[in-house]
Amino acid sequence: MKNLHIKNGRLVDPAAGIDAVQDLYIADGKIAGVGSAPQGFTAARTIDAAGLVVAPGFVDLSARLREPGYEYKATLESEMQAAMHGGVTTLVCPPDTDPVLDEPGLVEMLKHRARLLNQAHVHPLGALTVGLKGKALTEMAELTEAGCIGFAQAEEPVEDTTVLLRAMQYAKTFGYTVWLRPQDPHIGRGGVAHSGPLASRLGLSGVPVMSETIALHTIFELMRASGARVHLCRISSAAALDLIRAAKKEGLPVTCDVGVHHLHMTDADIGFFDPNARLTPPLRSQRDRDAIRAAVLDGTVDAVCSDHTPVDDDEKLLPFGEASPGATGLELLLALMLKWAAEQGHDGKALTTALAKITSDAARTAGLAAGTLAQGASADVVLFDPDVRWTVNAAALASQGKHTPFLGYELAGQVKATIVAGHVAFER
Repeated sequence: MKNLHIKNGRLVDPAAGIDAVQDLYIADGKIAGVGSAPQGFTAARTIDAAGLVVAPGFVDLSARLREPGYEYKATLESEMQAAMHGGVTTLVCPPDTDPVLDEPGLVEMLKHRARLLNQAHVHPLGALTVGLKGKALTEMAELTEAGCIGFAQAEEPVEDTTVLLRAMQYAKTFGYTVWLRPQDPHIGRGGVAHSGPLASRLGLSGVPVMSETIALHTIFELMRASGARVHLCRISSAAALDLIRAAKKEGLPVTCDVGVHHLHMTDADIGFFDPNARLTPPLRSQRDRDAIRAAVLDGTVDAVCSDHTPVDDDEKLLPFGEASPGATGLELLLALMLKWAAEQGHDGKALTTALAKITSDAARTAGLAAGTLAQGASADVVLFDPDVRWTVNAAALASQGKHTPFLGYELAGQVKATIVAGHVAFER
């Protein structure tokens, strides 16, 4: 590992409240100094970051890497490369692989494969129930030893509330976090779009907002009974955010994230049945979208994730209702967060808030030591130009998944270099 000196950059570290032109010094894979060089420091390489923002590497709370089992959609190599292009140095992957991440050996294998690539830090979520079938609990203690940072059901709801209660009690006993995407197992099952006038007009089966809110009421009751800590994944509606706000006020140990697509798009973006806009949860109404944007600013939303879900052409280039849900997001996360910040008007703290949601806040939510440039922290750093404009083009994406509802959009903000644990893993 070389000693690095990054000079003349605008250092933005939301965790430390820093936003100033300062130099950064890296030694032995750690942050050795901010502003002034540590004693006896000599740089093996100096990077001039004039005109660039120097920030902590991004932390993404939902990125499907498609291994094991779905290598035809994406491979660990392709998606780690996409993470480096997007400045994402730490990512959390859901357990819905094939086989499901319900055995310690599978988790260890995934962690080992990721380590060999020497790119982003990968933190798997273990399956909450065996095979994600919602019947028997997994061996959470063994999965935690293997490297899982929490337990999730991915897109599979637990139909039996007793099983979910037992899982929460078990998690509470050992201090684990349960990650749930609130969705009622019955209401909206098989739906492909937000229930509303647009879905009716297009003849698409709907997923009503109450699918999310009914599930939240259940989750909060079980939290009161068990005391478990729950992270709510990819909230999509204004009504759900109101419930979460009230639960936080009550003191329940709950956090939540939203997918970056939901910050910008609504069900109207389905247009003429664009399968790229087929997502889970579905894009909702403009009122929901506006509520999500406000909740990111006021702190109700703890983190924003890319919800990176690569899908291959065979499963995406189909009629809207038959297309697989999902979009590639790792390489768009930064630009879409900067777009949100720019649309907050001349609010000086919008950039810091935007970066916090994908660095320190996201790391804290997942219980990870990441997302900061504090002295002694792992030297995970991203250098980006906030002003470079680029057009989202499928062929130029590093991810094997080329589908996103933002194809053809012009966005601002491009990663110039990604440093992981002190080594320069990517340079544009």
